[in-house]
Amino acid sequence: MNKVFGMISLGCDKNRVDGERLLGEIARHGCRITDNLSEAQVLIVNTCAFLNAAREESIAAVLEGNGYRTGKLEKIVVSGCLPEKFIDELFPALTEADVFLGVHDASELFPALERSYREERVNAVGTGTGDRTARLVSTMPHLKYLKIADGCFNRCTYCLIPKIRGKYISYPMEELVAEAKSLGETDELVLVAQDTTRYGEDGGENRLVPLLRALSALGNIRHIRLLYCYPEVVTDALIAEIRDNPKVIKYLDIPLQHSEDRILRLMGRRSRKAEIVTLLQKLRQEIPQIAIRTTFIAGFPSETEEEHAALLAFLGEMRFENCGFFAYSREPDTPAYKMAGQIPAAVKKKRTKALYKRQAEISGEILSGFVGKTLEVVCDGFDCEKGCFVGRALFQAYEIDGVTYFTAPRVEVGRRYHVRITRSDSYDLYGEAATDIKETT
Repeated sequence: MNKVFGMISLGCDKNRVDGERLLGEIARHGCRITDNLSEAQVLIVNTCAFLNAAREESIAAVLEGNGYRTGKLEKIVVSGCLPEKFIDELFPALTEADVFLGVHDASELFPALERSYREERVNAVGTGTGDRTARLVSTMPHLKYLKIADGCFNRCTYCLIPKIRGKYISYPMEELVAEAKSLGETDELVLVAQDTTRYGEDGGENRLVPLLRALSALGNIRHIRLLYCYPEVVTDALIAEIRDNPKVIKYLDIPLQHSEDRILRLMGRRSRKAEIVTLLQKLRQEIPQIAIRTTFIAGFPSETEEEHAALLAFLGEMRFENCGFFAYSREPDTPAYKMAGQIPAAVKKKRTKALYKRQAEISGEILSGFVGKTLEVVCDGFDCEKGCFVGRALFQAYEIDGVTYFTAPRVEVGRRYHVRITRSDSYDLYGEAATDIKETT
């Protein structure tokens, strides 16, 4: 099969890694990959199914991709979470797609495609070996993701992930170290999983700290960032490792979802407000320079105005550097779907907007404190609209936090520079590179 492939990958960075394994299969078979979808003979739509909005976006991408049939497009492959969970409904309804693959079926991409050229439409969900095939990285060369586990131990009442991805499975440490080494020179390696902090627990022992040490020993990895760290598993040992390991970025993403105990119980979350506050205080005491990112859900079933107000107050008390907010999405096949007290969409939207507004005020105050200071910033590229370079300070994670815009006489993408901050807004920083531009090794 000598075809030209294109890909649309949707959803989270964990899904991106799965998409990169599909790209790796394409490269292994010697086929060309194009960013110009009008040139593709085979289009892969790597889907997300976490929320209804994500499912709608995925189906829309397939329907839009089907428009390329008037040109060179011959086949559409739908992969990932959407067919993994909804193949029984999807296969008869989404006739625009020729091949369906699940989340662990990268090895079946070419066998399924070959069948589709003979037999028309093919459902290959669940037929793959589950092997973690070689990846073709799709991110900037200096930033790469490493997915250290799949599935989830947690049973949050609003979440479909365990029913899509299954039980928590940690990948062998030696394989992860070998994979990280194979990625080549990497300024920032981002560790991801549904819950990174439980790495190794499916084998009886938490091994996240040993994994961090093993990855830090690699000469090609300069910095390591941790995402998706559940609060109850942020141990003293992990805090000490973040504090003392010079390669681990002083940044922690801790999805909290709410501040009030009654809602946390309904959500199936294991931490309570007092424990969360104690953890946040300990993190800032042990690692004064740490940046903490989190996410919250607005309008969970039966959430009262008082509980919403308490969450707003919690933001002001904890002063997170970065926050994301989501209106509760009522997902079929989850316990929260049947809960009493479902909140009207307009109210959920209003509460989400209020949370964003409050956090913008807090972020603006925090960022203004950097004006006049010099920060270490990695250059991610050039922003044509703003006419300057764009990068990230260490407290800014790629694609989920703000950025730092800066001017400079010369830069090299992927290198770190000293940037003097001249102004800020509620989300981003602005500055100019120091006269003596230096790479920070």
